Amino acid sequence: MAHRTPDARPLWRAAPVLALAVLGSIPTPAAAQEVGPARGALVISGGGETTSHIVDRFIELAGGPDAPIVVVPTSGRQDEDYHQFCPCLRRFRDAGATNLTVMHTRDRAVADTEAFVEPLRGARGVWFMGGSHWLHTDAYLDTRVHEEIFALLDRGGVIGGGSAGGHIQGEIMNVSRSPEREFSERKLPREDWRRGFGLLRGVIIDVHVLARNRQFDMIGVMERHPGMLGIAIDENTAIVVEEDEFEVIGTSYVIIHDSGRAIPPDPPETWRTVGGPFYFLRPGDRYDLVAREATRPTGSADPIARVAPANTR
Repeated sequence: MAHRTPDARPLWRAAPVLALAVLGSIPTPAAAQEVGPARGALVISGGGETTSHIVDRFIELAGGPDAPIVVVPTSGRQDEDYHQFCPCLRRFRDAGATNLTVMHTRDRAVADTEAFVEPLRGARGVWFMGGSHWLHTDAYLDTRVHEEIFALLDRGGVIGGGSAGGHIQGEIMNVSRSPEREFSERKLPREDWRRGFGLLRGVIIDVHVLARNRQFDMIGVMERHPGMLGIAIDENTAIVVEEDEFEVIGTSYVIIHDSGRAIPPDPPETWRTVGGPFYFLRPGDRYDLVAREATRPTGSADPIARVAPANTR
């Protein structure tokens, strides 16, 4: 089933510039939220999904192959393809999903109508596709769509997305670039920063990090916002967030930027390392978003030694 506005003209105007004062305008979930969702789950992928296990986990969390799932391709630019036979549905059909709806508009007035959000009210899962992340927020930030996303989580559903669809789930979007700048200028001026949907509070998300050599891009951002948490996710890798904890799934790594957990340098006689402001998590690792503590499944629940509180500063 397709659900879209007939006016699919691109929305080229910029979204509002981020100011910390406006973060309070993010819709408030029914239950208390510290960092992650009090109910429901998030699947945040770094993009480039080459295997099915990330989509498989998303469908499982939504309730299985027959669960009603809404797919949102608005971050792309191929409006004519956004219908019931949209290529964006292929990965979900290949994974066995049978109850799929495409939802798309570039008109914020449409996104703010009762008729447009009706499919979200019966959905158990919503997946935001990759592309240009600001196109998602240009269309849906602070509309009824945004409100219904929180409502879906409050009733135990799942929000997922890869690449741009992962990036938007944090509170600030400022480390990804337009395709034109991706491999050339590598610049995103401060005035181009955007608010995300705030599904993870106090968190900045980056994607495609190792595949595109972006593992250092978050350092300056964290220096500017030392109280926030930076989560940088490589391709074909995701974090699955339930309440205030996440698990890493996939085939690559997640990088944690936490100003309170920098790895100090070793003594000079070791000739090994100068330390660093970030560290890596691998598939199977878990992370407490409130305590900001990482654990690895090795038969105990002890923190990962190198980044345990006693060994960081």
